[in-house]
Amino acid sequence: MTLPQGLAQGVWNLDLTHSEIGFTVRHAGISKVRGRFTDATAEARVGESLAESTLHATVNTASFESGDANRDAHVKGPDFFDVEQYPEMTFVATGVEGDGEDYTVTGDLTIRGVTKPVEVEVEFTGVAVDPFGATRAGFTGETEISRKEFGLTWNAALEAGGVLVSDKVKIHLDAALVKQA
Repeated sequence: MTLPQGLAQGVWNLDLTHSEIGFTVRHAGISKVRGRFTDATAEARVGESLAESTLHATVNTASFESGDANRDAHVKGPDFFDVEQYPEMTFVATGVEGDGEDYTVTGDLTIRGVTKPVEVEVEFTGVAVDPFGATRAGFTGETEISRKEFGLTWNAALEAGGVLVSDKVKIHLDAALVKQA
């Protein structure tokens, strides 16, 4: 499988200041809560083809934030991420299919020590050289997981029926990668 237009062979690292790793989950069945991680690394080693390329990403679970200090503390605690015992979650790509701008990246996602295969729908948004001479590549991606499959089972029953936190979690990525010299 050929490389996307403009994506050169070599090592590309995540530029977190121009990227976002976030998620959305239903709250009380009626609204959505959004969260993001502010500390992560990723390295893509682009080979002669996508089949010869690798991607490894690591997210610091303690960097979670949702805009509410009490919720953030609960999510970082033992009921959810348990950041003391599981300080990182990882994604390691195992394959790529597609061409042009649209790709499906398969890989192993590990949360709380549980590894499951996932598929991330990815859009390649292009390559550009910034005013400082750095070559950048852009990607957006989305996937949906079952949080229970990763041991994130805490919940509370609602008086009217249903539960406080949905099982489905949508993960959103906006990534800028910078080619290393």
